[in-house]
Formats: sequence, structure tokens, C-alpha cells
Amino acid sequence: MTSSTGTRRLTAKGRATRARIVAAAAQLMYERGVTGTSTEDILKAARVASPSQLYHYFGDKRGLVQAVIEHQTEQVLGFQKPLLSRLDSIEALEAWRDAVVEAQHARDCQGGCPLGSLASELSDLDPQARARLVAGYEQWGNAIREGLRSMRERGELDGGADPDRLALALLTALQGGLLMTQTRRDTIALEAVLNTMIDHIRFRTTP
Repeated sequence: MTSSTGTRRLTAKGRATRARIVAAAAQLMYERGVTGTSTEDILKAARVASPSQLYHYFGDKRGLVQAVIEHQTEQVLGFQKPLLSRLDSIEALEAWRDAVVEAQHARDCQGGCPLGSLASELSDLDPQARARLVAGYEQWGNAIREGLRSMRERGELDGGADPDRLALALLTALQGGLLMTQTRRDTIALEAVLNTMIDHIRFRTTP
């Protein structure tokens, strides 16, 4: 995803400052929500003295939110990239499931999905943020889709299987499972829905 904030024109110091602001904002917005996070909170956490720097890099808080969505997309996909890049077998899907579940245990089942949290808060309020979130989910879905397409091209999925719909269903199941994990403080629902989706894909594999 290409940033619209002109980072290529910044000095090395400017890029570092901008990145520090985005990281601080992302953490605070994940913990408190966008509306619960003030620009003053962000500047303090990022160790930035002047509000003018925030406006210089992002224009306003909505511009910063756009950068936070991009940052969280990169973080989510970066964590999963080693597995998503080869998500082309039942064994790979199971390893991805295990990594996702383990990540929730590591954070005590709190916080939910960084993208999902932003989507639930912003989708009805900020059309630009919603468009950026859609793009982020598209990147995530594309990574899943490519693995399933590879399985079908190798003849491991039957010809009637639709990798696009399967990938969308798997990502949707994951998002619902993460929300249930956050609410229940356990991974039972997450494991159940991912296992069900993987079993459905397994059913579509050819002997």
C-alpha cells in the first residue's frame, strides 16, 4: 500500500519522527479507540513537543488515522507473512491457524484484531478510513487467495472450488473468531471456526 503523505520527500530524521508518531498513535488507538485518543496523548507518547509536527506530516487527525490503518495492515500482514506466502496446502493452513491462535494466547485474548477494531469504529463514520480498511483487508484476502489458487492449479482442490469465495469466507471467519476471542477471553470460538473452514477446504480437496 502506498502512503499518500509524501514520506519519500522527508529527510531521514523526518521519516523517523513520522514513523514514531504513527507507531504511538496506532498503539493508543488500539488500546483506547480513535475517539478515545487525543492528539495530545499521541504527541506525548511519541515524544513530540509541537502539534505543528503532526499537522506537517499528516494534515490533521484524519490523515493520521489513514497512516495508522496502513501501519496496522503492514503489522498484521508482516506477522503472518512467512505463513501467508505459502498458504497452499492443508498443512500450511493448519500451521497458520496455530500461529493465529497462539498469538491470541500471547496477548491473553485481549485487544482483538487491529484492523477489525478500527473497522468497527470507523466504517460508518469516515468513508476514507473505510476505503483504506477495505484495501487492507483486500491485501490480507489476496494472500489467502493465492495459496488456494495454487492448490487448485495443482489439482489439489476440485475444479468447482472457488478460491476467491473460500478466501473471503476464511478471512470473515477469522474476523468473527477474533471478536469472540476478545469478548470471551478464550480461543474456543476462534479455533472452532477456523477448524470448520479448514475442514470445508479439506472436503474440497481431491484424492
